[in-house]
Amino acid sequence: MRNGLVQRLLDELAQVWNIAIKDIKVYYLTPPMLMFGLMMPFFMFFSFSVRREMAAAQSVARLLALTTFFSASSAGPVIIPLERRMGTYDRLLAAPMSLVALLFGKSLVGAFFAIAVSAVPLLVGLLWLRVAVANIGVLVIGLVMASTAFSAFGLAFASVPTRSVGSIMMPSTMIRWPLLFISGVFIPLDEMATWMRPVAYISPLTYAQDLMNHAVLGMGLINTWVDLAVLLLSAILFLLLAVWMHQRSRRLGY
Repeated sequence: MRNGLVQRLLDELAQVWNIAIKDIKVYYLTPPMLMFGLMMPFFMFFSFSVRREMAAAQSVARLLALTTFFSASSAGPVIIPLERRMGTYDRLLAAPMSLVALLFGKSLVGAFFAIAVSAVPLLVGLLWLRVAVANIGVLVIGLVMASTAFSAFGLAFASVPTRSVGSIMMPSTMIRWPLLFISGVFIPLDEMATWMRPVAYISPLTYAQDLMNHAVLGMGLINTWVDLAVLLLSAILFLLLAVWMHQRSRRLGY
């Protein structure tokens, strides 16, 4: 029996990997992915940081948090509606794999995309701006955890049964923007009003930004383990929410 469970787990992991690789090959260069996942975080950062006196290291830390947030959370809302429109998503749901494995594979697509996009500002900071990373271990783990959490966040929105990318991107953007402005990306936590800081702790992006501050600047306001724990818990909760929404849609016949 134990061998059967191990074999089932290995089969599920193989399916997760195959789904992720397939989506990477098919969807990474599609216009919605390039616009919402690649161009938007850079445009937003430069539009809000122009004429602000900001050290190079601080700019890199903020841009890393911003790119992981928008790049990772854009993958699911783009890919799943497109697959629903083409009819391939229904075949995946009917395949002999668990729903958790399917959605976990989809979440890896956004996580990988966010890590790849985040490598751009990181390399620019290291090679051109000569930014010194304070803790490379925290940086790597932080990028992985933040990308996974935000990808699961986008996947929860993508679980709405629709074939239109815009129908998902609109409400997801309406949620992402408030989270962005209360997270400490543009206004650091130590500069926030006293009444505003408890609100900032609601946003998972706050903990990703604090992790990037620990990694790049060598300092942050929240304990590193707390940042990692909150991001891990967020990834699990968002993935479970996506599973529940899929199951609910099935019961309602969508």
